[in-house]
Amino acid sequence: MQKVTQVSQRPYRHLIAGAVAQSPFRRWWCRRPDLLTVPVVLALFVGLWQAVIWLGDYPTFILPSPGDVATTLVSTLADGTLWRHAQVTLSEIFAGLGLGLVMATTLGYALARSPLLERLLAPYLVASQSVPVVAIAPLLVIWFGSGRLSKVLVCALIVFFPMLVNTIVGIRSVEEDLRDLMRSLGASRWQTFRMLEVPAALPVLLGGLKIGVTLSVIGAVVGEFVGADQGLGFLINQARGLFDTPLVFVAILALVVIALALYGTVMLLEMRLLRWRR
Repeated sequence: MQKVTQVSQRPYRHLIAGAVAQSPFRRWWCRRPDLLTVPVVLALFVGLWQAVIWLGDYPTFILPSPGDVATTLVSTLADGTLWRHAQVTLSEIFAGLGLGLVMATTLGYALARSPLLERLLAPYLVASQSVPVVAIAPLLVIWFGSGRLSKVLVCALIVFFPMLVNTIVGIRSVEEDLRDLMRSLGASRWQTFRMLEVPAALPVLLGGLKIGVTLSVIGAVVGEFVGADQGLGFLINQARGLFDTPLVFVAILALVVIALALYGTVMLLEMRLLRWRR
């Protein structure tokens, strides 16, 4: 009788094992096992950081411990200091990124469609990129003041050239046979642009946007370093002057989080817009 019961339970065990194997979490985990490395590497980094503190016996103003940084993070979040400065930096990033994208895509499309215009403007555009943005930022602060406008312009300038190049490459990657097909179908210039050129260039444009969003964070901080009374770059300068190294680490961590969030947003946008490629 016991053998019969055991035999009758075997199919149910197989069904349960199959249900567990086909669970959404297990399927997701099988597709992305690399995500396990993120918390592991982070834990190893924090452990190594703490070990260096113990072995070197460094004072807090030279190298704070993870606990000191965590305490400062909690206090700045509680009193609203971190969020207030982060809001300023985010507004500069979004405004500069938008301005740079509009300028770069508009001029990039014109250069891609007109080789003559490219021959005329390309040397000046390349020469403008030989000047570091750090050297231009003080001039922008002098000309436009220490308000947000100068920081927005720094962000736009640092985003402009990568997006310009990617726009030109993306538009020129459209095959001429497809253009001929659109012309044979009687498509207008707007229809060709909307239904052929934009979808074909979108992978390259989104690749440039990934670079642009990270550079925009750098641009905002560079502008705030030169002259500002608020923002995460200003917070870093202020904390550095006061030898408040934990606060410097907190501001840098906030910038890293902003850059990762922007990059992740572009990745999600890419997955949604380029579903047709999969």
